[in-house]
Amino acid sequence: MENKGDCACYLKAAVKAARQAGDFLLAGLHQAKKVDFKGEIDLVTAFDRKSEEMIFNELSSLFPDHNFLAEENIRRDNHSDFSWIVDPLDGTTNFAHGLPIFCVSIALTCREEVIAGVVYDPNRREMFTAIKGEGAYLNDRPVRVSLTTELDKSLLATGFPYDVRTSPDNNLNYFSHFALSAQAIRRCGSAALDLCYTAGGRFDGFWEIKLKPWDLAAGSLFVREAGGKTTDLFGREFNLNSPDIVASNGLIHQAMLEIIRISQIKL
Repeated sequence: MENKGDCACYLKAAVKAARQAGDFLLAGLHQAKKVDFKGEIDLVTAFDRKSEEMIFNELSSLFPDHNFLAEENIRRDNHSDFSWIVDPLDGTTNFAHGLPIFCVSIALTCREEVIAGVVYDPNRREMFTAIKGEGAYLNDRPVRVSLTTELDKSLLATGFPYDVRTSPDNNLNYFSHFALSAQAIRRCGSAALDLCYTAGGRFDGFWEIKLKPWDLAAGSLFVREAGGKTTDLFGREFNLNSPDIVASNGLIHQAMLEIIRISQIKL
């Protein structure tokens, strides 16, 4: 990993790219949109693609040797130790319906470890940032996970996979068990924001299945840097090859894993 000065430089560039793309998305929120379908309920718009292009152009102009992996179209493998992992519009379905809950997520990995991340919510002008080992921040103010110790007093978040209609592995079993065990569950439609909200103490925990690296890279770093915990559904150390995640303040983590274990037994 490079030194702190390099990481700060990378983060500054990611913040600029995220803000430009996010403000572009915000300006288009209430415009007419042509919606394409990648799957039965998996949407993509021209705004996703333009946001991705803006981010790529900004970052590749500064770091032309870095790899680039984004959700929609752009892939670049320069065999570098460094890779940008980008979700240009996390919450596309919300955006397509004019619901102002979406964000831009940008992470940088070094040898497959996330070392810096940015999630920008243009609707609330909230910029979540983190550098590995230096804490998590919201608009330059440090944030920490919640202090809730009991699952039945916890506010949780989740989401559902795009094959929810056709696959039996669709999170409904976990959701039904958590609904009877937690204080409440929210489903906002943006995994990146759910992770940021967990890092900032707005949620006490979050779980979801069948996600991609661009959904999780930046947000998972925020949770850890804010003092929380991330694993897969079985309690193993989380990494970007894990499609499933459990993130929490750490205090309710084992209780969440137990609910997941029970849900799997009763499948």
